[in-house]
Amino acid sequence: MEIGQKVKVCRLREKLSADMVNKIKQNPVGTVKGFKMTDGSGVGVVVEFDSGISTWFFEDEVQPVQ
Repeated sequence: MEIGQKVKVCRLREKLSADMVNKIKQNPVGTVKGFKMTDGSGVGVVVEFDSGISTWFFEDEVQPVQ
């Protein structure tokens, strides 16, 4: 994954607010804005959506949009 790449959220592992989950389900495609260390052994992806919200996901929760 690269910064600026479009990705689609394909699953949610972490608990998010109901409002955020609803916004993501309405439009699960966003843009990679950065990366985040998760637990010392993994890297998360920071995704920003058209609605203006952004949050991070584990790499197995998103997939590149062709």
